[in-house]
Amino acid sequence: MSKKILVACGNGIATSTVVATKIKKYLAEEGIDAETTQTRLTEVTGKVASYDLLVTTGQFSGQTHGVPYVLGMSLLTGIGADETLKKIKEVLMQNS
Repeated sequence: MSKKILVACGNGIATSTVVATKIKKYLAEEGIDAETTQTRLTEVTGKVASYDLLVTTGQFSGQTHGVPYVLGMSLLTGIGADETLKKIKEVLMQNS
């Protein structure tokens, strides 16, 4: 079954698209079927409950309704990106 990942940034367009693309590419290489949806940080609380994972490009302190949360800023900067991708995979595998 496909994993659902909500990727959020300030406007829900530019940076979340970059991050979502990197996540999907990595997970496909790891043999994990995943779909990503981009959104604004301000819309996360109303959408996140139906997802397996939340990844944001900025700090998020709102309600995640029990959905695991990974800060994905490193996927933009490149610093620590490998560790972040491994953590995303780990979280998805724990919840399968």
